[in-house]
Amino acid sequence: MKPMKILLAAAALVVPFGAQAQDVAAAEALAKKSGCMKCHSVSAKKEGPSFKATAAKYKGKPDAEKALTTFLTTNPKVKVDGNEESHESPKTKNEAEVTNLVKYILSR
Repeated sequence: MKPMKILLAAAALVVPFGAQAQDVAAAEALAKKSGCMKCHSVSAKKEGPSFKATAAKYKGKPDAEKALTTFLTTNPKVKVDGNEESHESPKTKNEAEVTNLVKYILSR
């Protein structure tokens, strides 16, 4: 039992207070299922910005997670090839899945 307590104490030092685990596989699966990867990439610009560019845009902003969540869930108008289109929302009603996707994008 003592080794388990030591392991948990060590883990608490490594993980920042209040941090939540991110499920990378689930975020990538939701991005693929939602069609995000047609217009976005993790590191290269396509029709839309890369996740890396999006993360850089929001870096250091205290409301980054909330702002990106709002963007992804309100179907705002975006320019694609000079035409204005509605940006699609993630294909889930589960707020935790959307939050996980947002954290994934912001961590790139």
